[in-house]
Amino acid sequence: MSLLSYLRVWLASARYSVIRTLMFRGDFFIWSMVELFWMGVNLLLITVIYQHTSSVAGWNEYEMLLLVGTAMLVQRLLMGFFWSSLFELGRNVRTGAFDFFLAQPGHPLFMASTRKLDPDGLANSVIALGVVGYAAHKLGLHPTALDLALYAGLVLAGLVIHYSILVLTMSLSFWLKSAQNIEGSYFTIAEFSRLPREAFRGATSIIFVWVLPAVVVGNAPARPAWV
Repeated sequence: MSLLSYLRVWLASARYSVIRTLMFRGDFFIWSMVELFWMGVNLLLITVIYQHTSSVAGWNEYEMLLLVGTAMLVQRLLMGFFWSSLFELGRNVRTGAFDFFLAQPGHPLFMASTRKLDPDGLANSVIALGVVGYAAHKLGLHPTALDLALYAGLVLAGLVIHYSILVLTMSLSFWLKSAQNIEGSYFTIAEFSRLPREAFRGATSIIFVWVLPAVVVGNAPARPAWV
């Protein structure tokens, strides 16, 4: 298949997902509110922490807000574009439905990971982007077009890292007899993307900065903005 063919397949899948979402508007609204509540809890936690200290690992409140907002942006994009499809991977392997993807002319990983979109995740990525913009305003940042392009590129790189970690996690379903709840392993690793790089020492630094670079996802885009 050519790149144009892959694009057409993805557009068809996106169209199907949007139409299905419009058929179940209540479900879209509820899940959007759930994700928004989760994001609000994370932001509230930052506010509470910085009522008792002015710095965490050398990061002030708005620097931390920029870091967390960036991490949430990357994760919301992952949830919007890939989560639903990869979440079903374990079930498809157990039931034999994964053979359907192997029989298709496209690359199995592409076909299995882009079949569905979650518009609620994509909608909340706009909220995360708003958090990033608010933090940048409070820090007095005035990014140039090049700075914005660099930030977007690093966010895209973070999305690739998140996607790779999720694929590695869900691929365990090919070897484990029961892979129920293995997606929780991804969320455990993803939590580290909202923490400052300076908080990791020794073995944890090696694991979560170099082996499974979850820490890099949020720190790499946020740090150049204020250092």
